[in-house]
Amino acid sequence: MHPTRTLSRRGLLARTAGLAAASIVPSYVLGGSGQTPPSERLNVAVIGTGGQGITNIKTLLPFPDVRITAICDPAEFWDNSKLYYKHHGGRGPALKAIEDYFRQAGSAGPYRPGVYLDYRVMLEKAAKDIDAVLIAAPNHIHAVACLAAIQAGKHVYCEKPLTRTIYEARRVAAAAREARVATQLGNHGHSSDDIRRAVEWIRDGAIGKVREVHGWRGGPPRMTLTERPKETPPVPEGLNWDLWLGPAPERPFHPAYAPLIWHYWWDFGTGTLGNYGCHTLDTATWALELEHPTMIEASSTELSEETTPLGATYHYRFPARGAQPQVDLFWYDGGPMPPRPECLEANRNLPRLGGSLIVGDQGAILSGSWSESPRIIPEQRMKEYRLPPQTIPRSQGHHRDWINACKGGPPASSNFDYAARLTELVLLGTVALRTQETIYWDGPNLRAINAPKAQPLIQGHFRKGWEI
Repeated sequence: MHPTRTLSRRGLLARTAGLAAASIVPSYVLGGSGQTPPSERLNVAVIGTGGQGITNIKTLLPFPDVRITAICDPAEFWDNSKLYYKHHGGRGPALKAIEDYFRQAGSAGPYRPGVYLDYRVMLEKAAKDIDAVLIAAPNHIHAVACLAAIQAGKHVYCEKPLTRTIYEARRVAAAAREARVATQLGNHGHSSDDIRRAVEWIRDGAIGKVREVHGWRGGPPRMTLTERPKETPPVPEGLNWDLWLGPAPERPFHPAYAPLIWHYWWDFGTGTLGNYGCHTLDTATWALELEHPTMIEASSTELSEETTPLGATYHYRFPARGAQPQVDLFWYDGGPMPPRPECLEANRNLPRLGGSLIVGDQGAILSGSWSESPRIIPEQRMKEYRLPPQTIPRSQGHHRDWINACKGGPPASSNFDYAARLTELVLLGTVALRTQETIYWDGPNLRAINAPKAQPLIQGHFRKGWEI
């Protein structure tokens, strides 16, 4: 037999991963009968179906060259009806979402995905049926799940922030780079035309030299607890609580932790800055090529060792970079707002819910929380500005770009090399907050020069059996 005919579908995908995008013309481009040959189909497993995982599943299902072959979550059911998802989560609702999609499309579905509680078991038992993994589990699971998938040779999409600690972000990015797998962070605003326009304007000099960046997220407090609950209610039926904890220290189940409020517990999440910073600070990080700050400081309302504060402000200082001057970056959450810029018209206000303000010496750019709807202010300057030519390739869609990268196309623009840098930026703020010290940062060596007590927060902790 000719040796090329003995290649499996997975082997063919791996073999072509380094080819240019033009060398692969998938069926969704060619058209035809609408059927995608198995050799061009990407088999995706989803880890974490509590809320955002189901949103991602619904995004992937319409792609004709994608098949969801496995889903994994330690919970059979999460009631998300009172949360912003407004849909239920867990293994059962995820499977129902897949079945409903095919039923509404007029088909009973050509397959039924494998269903797992433990992603480690899934990656072992269903390895041959998985080309790529989408991770939408809580933050504390991101690093261990990403590394397991990468070590199994799978392409990876992971929700933001990439990891819960800075050390984890470095490890995950390095592993992905070494394995040469296709990656993407789940900060979907990064693939919009809006952010590309704003980056092009800044690099074109539309607002002159940028010296200040402000990002904020307001709204009502999501968490008021400062200590662990004393009650120990029973673990909900269908939930493996030990698997949900994963690398986090053991503690009894309580609904104050899950399904969503884990964001505001330090053992599981990274607070408002971690949750929204990868969206709101994306434009500035990209346009200004921000990497390692030299100084980070933070202050807040009452601080707890267990939970994130109700309100906080953060200040980062980035050194001059080539022709770009020093930049001071500020983040405000829970109510504080940036100072009103002089270039903002008297009849306009900064949006209180959230946004980004990038200030130059010839104006500013104001965007929404997801880097959307950028405008140069004052508005008269926006109207007079002659738009520059497009210099950044436009996206085919955040998930589509990742799928194309998995199949040998160009890297997705929020791949883990970029995602780790953006994640490190937001996580450094949480380190400064929790230590209550001004951090002088040695980025290349992953070290707080003046604050040895910051090191455990930089490294993180891993329960026995979950070390990385």
